Amino acid sequence: MMRRLHQTVSASCLFILLLSVTALAQTKLSGKITDAVGLPIPGASLKVKGKVTGTITDSKGDFSLTTNTPPPFTLVISSVGFAAREVAVTGSTSTISVRLDEQILQGQEIVVSASRVEESVMKSPVAVEKMDIRAIRETPAANFYDGLANFKGVDMATQGLLFKSINMRGFGATGNPRTVQMIDGMDNSAPGLNFPVDNIVGMPELDVESVEILPGAASALYGPNAINGLILMNSKSPFLYQGLSANVKTGLMNASNRSTATTGFYDGSIRYAKAFNNKLAFKLNLSYIKADDWQATNYNNLNINGAQAGVNDPARGAGVAPNYDGVNVYGDEAQANLLSVGQSLVAANRLPAAALGLLPSRSVSRTGYKEQDLVDYNTKSLKFNGAVHYRITEKAELIGQLNYGQGTTVYTGASRYSLRNFSITQAKLELRGSNYSLRAYTTQERSGDSYAAGLASIYMNEAWKPSTQWFGEYTGAFAQARGAGQTEEQALITARGVADQGRPLPGTSAYQNLFETYRNRPISQGGGAFLDKSNLYHAEGVYNFKDIIKFADVLVGANVRQYQLGSEGTLFADQAEGRTGRININEFGAFAQVGKNLLSDHLKITGSLRYDKNQNFEGQFTPRVSAVTTFGDHNVRLSYQTGFRIPTTQNQYIDLQTPNARLIGALPEFYTRYNLSNSYTLNNVSAVGADITKALADPATEATARALITQQVTAQVTSGVQAGVAAGTIPASVSATVIQQQVAAALPGAITANLTATKQGVAVLNNYGKLVPYQQRAFKPERVANYEIGYRGIFGKKLFVDAYYYYSVYTDFIGSAVLIQPTASAAPGLLDLKSGVFGGSTRRAFSLPANSSQDITASGWAIGLNYALNKGYIISGNIANNNLNNFVPSEEVQYSGFNTPKYRYNLTFTKRATNTSKIGFSVNLKHQDEFVWESSIVQPSEPNVTPFTNTIVPAINNLDAQVSYKLTGMKSIVKVGGTNILGTPYYQAYGSAITGSMVYVGLTFDELMR
Repeated sequence: MMRRLHQTVSASCLFILLLSVTALAQTKLSGKITDAVGLPIPGASLKVKGKVTGTITDSKGDFSLTTNTPPPFTLVISSVGFAAREVAVTGSTSTISVRLDEQILQGQEIVVSASRVEESVMKSPVAVEKMDIRAIRETPAANFYDGLANFKGVDMATQGLLFKSINMRGFGATGNPRTVQMIDGMDNSAPGLNFPVDNIVGMPELDVESVEILPGAASALYGPNAINGLILMNSKSPFLYQGLSANVKTGLMNASNRSTATTGFYDGSIRYAKAFNNKLAFKLNLSYIKADDWQATNYNNLNINGAQAGVNDPARGAGVAPNYDGVNVYGDEAQANLLSVGQSLVAANRLPAAALGLLPSRSVSRTGYKEQDLVDYNTKSLKFNGAVHYRITEKAELIGQLNYGQGTTVYTGASRYSLRNFSITQAKLELRGSNYSLRAYTTQERSGDSYAAGLASIYMNEAWKPSTQWFGEYTGAFAQARGAGQTEEQALITARGVADQGRPLPGTSAYQNLFETYRNRPISQGGGAFLDKSNLYHAEGVYNFKDIIKFADVLVGANVRQYQLGSEGTLFADQAEGRTGRININEFGAFAQVGKNLLSDHLKITGSLRYDKNQNFEGQFTPRVSAVTTFGDHNVRLSYQTGFRIPTTQNQYIDLQTPNARLIGALPEFYTRYNLSNSYTLNNVSAVGADITKALADPATEATARALITQQVTAQVTSGVQAGVAAGTIPASVSATVIQQQVAAALPGAITANLTATKQGVAVLNNYGKLVPYQQRAFKPERVANYEIGYRGIFGKKLFVDAYYYYSVYTDFIGSAVLIQPTASAAPGLLDLKSGVFGGSTRRAFSLPANSSQDITASGWAIGLNYALNKGYIISGNIANNNLNNFVPSEEVQYSGFNTPKYRYNLTFTKRATNTSKIGFSVNLKHQDEFVWESSIVQPSEPNVTPFTNTIVPAINNLDAQVSYKLTGMKSIVKVGGTNILGTPYYQAYGSAITGSMVYVGLTFDELMR
């Protein structure tokens, strides 16, 4: 008993002693932070250098901080829009008063994306851009994400109001797997779609602290897919940004092509954050936006390269192409050849043989539906963000975070997809110290009520009237009209009216019932709905040896990742034989980076090496080497960076029927499943088709066909006459004369009925040997080697210059190969070059990813200038150039998809609101050159039509502007602005939405508002 009491007393004394020592070791700081004219700076951040502990100033600029760190140490003081300062603390109790100078000029920012450690943007070894809170407030764009397009080298492909894809250094796309977008260290790509989905389910603007953009290859530090760029979005810490913030914004959207030209939009958000005793803090964010979306109304005919426009409607009269395949019209991809259909009808005794002479060998398409009748343009976005931060010690902080976003928008892929109630949930647990981080998170993607508009329209047509019946009625009506004396063009219109009789029209209950049925029916059951429920699980760690290794900067990291793909067979091959309904893909990677300052810190050399492995592909090493020289305010950098992208989850396992082709993965299982050894590349089939067409116009082919018909008629007549001789009805002495007479009488009709078909047979037979079956090649990750030289400098403390030149070499470039597979024997199946995928076609088409056998090079440059005038006025501008140097179409990759203007520039004039000036404004003029857009959505449904000759994105000239006013007493800012205020509608991706003008007014309340 005494021993226990003694132990208890001893333990109590030890605990009291520890508390006393701790109390004695505490350092208490207080003071005030002001600007250059002595006005307080609320929300200024104070942090003990090398620790996670810190605090912020209150509304009067005052602060107090207690730390266990014994002096001497350094206190880092910073605030958005001001140059950071470091203050030495030497005593256990200190009163500190610091004045911060306004940071007017660019080039003073701190970035972390370039090297995964904090460094000045001036000394970054690669190109990097940064948007901070001040830049977000100043952008004339309607939101911060749109404002990223004002940075040099950043292209955007707008698919809708809330869905924009960021592209850098060429190879632009509407869903770009070549860029990685991270939110607080979490990859924001949808696991099933496998590319960033803009900010529709991302970060609320009130919670954005900064966005860093890293153009070029970043795989050496960030792993797969960061081959053309990285977007790093950082949210506000609840320790540093406390209190209540709210924003309401509304305005008008206008575009002449919309169903209702002018409509309103509504955007609201709220944020609350609170810290307790500098140990525990939390934050909550909620935002919602609702609007009528921009609409896609491109009605150019893909089958004749856009030369003829107009919806295929018999009421339009002559001038509408019978083989119309409108860009934003769906269901008209189903096509058939009139003569081929007629021959089938004759064989089935449904059409007299004489009618074949009235049928031309030309294709016709089914009547489709406009996009505006097929997709949900009621766009919306709901975002929720919550996090709890706990400072375990002064060197370690534990973070639990949940991000949820749900939205409705339209996405452009191989067709247009209506993403309805689409959602992504991300949950993260992270332990972060001054020299390490451990992070684990998951991304859960749910497709909601999403569907493919093109598939829904095709199945609607098939449900109302099967294509075999429709084309049969069309052909019969056409032959009847021609027989009645109508011209060919008149007969085409008459035939469509007959075949379309009773067709459900938009606005009727019959149409709505049909539409609801097939947009909600899963693709696997003959509808348009896809049921994507894919997940991503990721864990990683990074350690900085700065406290252990002093002679160099050493950083190491590693990660593991698993994709879980599930779509109930509507998107992936997860229902294939031998699978249980989910596909798992495992990856892992690790990297090391070493940096060394030389020549009295005038030169820094950095090298890094990363290794990544995906279970379906060989491992990849990605090195990076850079050198940065610094002399005063001038920095020159050289870098060699490599990057790669693992084929996306869709590249690996997609199995999706689209209007023009079945999209399949490039793994060996698909080659076997679909018997692709009995298929031919589109280039091969098109070349043979061109030779057949040429042969059909050759008089020698007709002569051969006439000789064959004559031979066949002669053989038939001779057989009949010989039978008559044997029966005694025809004297043998006159049999030769009878044969000659009967052949002469029968031959004209036989030639009329059979000449066209026989000519086709001769042309096919003479060119059949040119067909070369497709040979499978190993599918590999795409790689890039990027060489870059750059300069950053400040002249006279007024002008900031940032410029670079890059040259990139792509190996095993991933494109798309289109295969044609006959459903009958090769020759007849491939002869019908104008038949569609549906409607009794004699062939079917596949599209699968493939590697190019050639190295592809791209190059470009960019320069940005920022000049600070007096009283907060700033003039800035940038220009970027991108070039595709040597791409040549091949059997493996038929188009590059570079999709980038050669030149793009921005000019901006800004007046910043300050403590002494409440008014701010910004005016931005942007321009981009015209360019040709290449993608699967603009492929014609006739494979012998050359694509991409008229799919041009015209040049764009936009003017955006905003003016803001500080309501200091209300701690608020009123912002009034407009985008594309010149009013000319434009589109940034062929087949996507046409963007009009927007005007808005917003009120932002912030307790820390200066």
